[in-house]
Amino acid sequence: MIKFLVYVAIILTVLAVGYLVRVFELASALKGKKSEEVTEKDNRTMAKIMLTFLVAFFAFVIWQLTNYGWRMLPEAASVHGKELDWLFNFNMGILWFVFTVTHILLFYFAYKYYGRAGQKATYFPHDNRLEMIWTVIPAIVLAVIVIYGIKTWNHITAVADPNTQIIELYSKQFDWTARYAGGDNVLGASNYKLITATNDLGMDSTSKEGQDDIVVKNELHLVVNKEVEFKFRSRDVIHSAFFPHFRAQMNTVPGMTTMLHFTPTITTAEMRQKPEVIKQWTDINRLRKERGEKPEEFNYVLLCNKICGNSHYNMQMTIIVETQAEYDKWIASKKPFYAEKGTPAPTENKPADIKESEDAAGTADAARDSIKTGNAQEEEAAARKLIQEKKN
Repeated sequence: MIKFLVYVAIILTVLAVGYLVRVFELASALKGKKSEEVTEKDNRTMAKIMLTFLVAFFAFVIWQLTNYGWRMLPEAASVHGKELDWLFNFNMGILWFVFTVTHILLFYFAYKYYGRAGQKATYFPHDNRLEMIWTVIPAIVLAVIVIYGIKTWNHITAVADPNTQIIELYSKQFDWTARYAGGDNVLGASNYKLITATNDLGMDSTSKEGQDDIVVKNELHLVVNKEVEFKFRSRDVIHSAFFPHFRAQMNTVPGMTTMLHFTPTITTAEMRQKPEVIKQWTDINRLRKERGEKPEEFNYVLLCNKICGNSHYNMQMTIIVETQAEYDKWIASKKPFYAEKGTPAPTENKPADIKESEDAAGTADAARDSIKTGNAQEEEAAARKLIQEKKN
């Protein structure tokens, strides 16, 4: 109903403006004037309107920043995030300066040099000095932005420290699965041909490195001030792992592994105490209460930033940043994937059928659909059998 009334109001406003213009034209005709004729008085009136609009426009911009600026993301919660924020603010500072100066000059000149009777504008087609100024200065500014940007980018994408914690994030429509490398900090091998109902990631039970890997859903736990390297895989379509508070994003692409690394600097508990976060979540919970929903508290979140299907909006995962002691307690409560599934210890050599990389499209799907026993060992054996049949 409200939307309908808004449309009606817009239509009536347009009609009213049209009738006012028509009245103005008729009044001009009665006075013996042509409606398209512009007088000096008209120009002077428009000049004053320009100056008034300049003041009103900047007042509106300041009001928006004052009232809605706090709704932006809180401070960056990673080491490189602070660098990116600084680079962003540096660019925005330049943009604001140029924006402010050009708009003031634009509207002030329209006010000061409005058309007057008997006055002609100076013909000024070219000036080498002006051309040099507005070519060289932007070039210098852009060079500074590009050089600093490349330096920041190279630092962010540099090779991670060898001792960095390794975590795999596996995406599929429409959820995330995290796999923590165990005590050896090495992820076990995986193969899409081994995906079954109980082995979402296609983990290979013959891989010694994977025997201590821990698979979790719903929550991703990180240690504050400890670098972590993520390895991304995707089962179906291109997704995009987006960590908004850590200023990090990476596409997850079927058939390849992508990577990024960062160091969290603020725990979840510390972020919840930030004044801007408290203000933001107080406002959010007020709206939730009005809708009859339970209140929630701030959490870091992993989102998918690619429109990957109908339930794209559901593809998110809570991130908990905590101290080393809190993380150790949490990880100790989790069992390795194979300890939970009861899969036997690995053999010395990986079967040839898994080593080969020939295309076996449809094999994994057949394994998942035909054998669903709930036992990882039986399902993996079935998958291997189907792979062998596909080869033969």
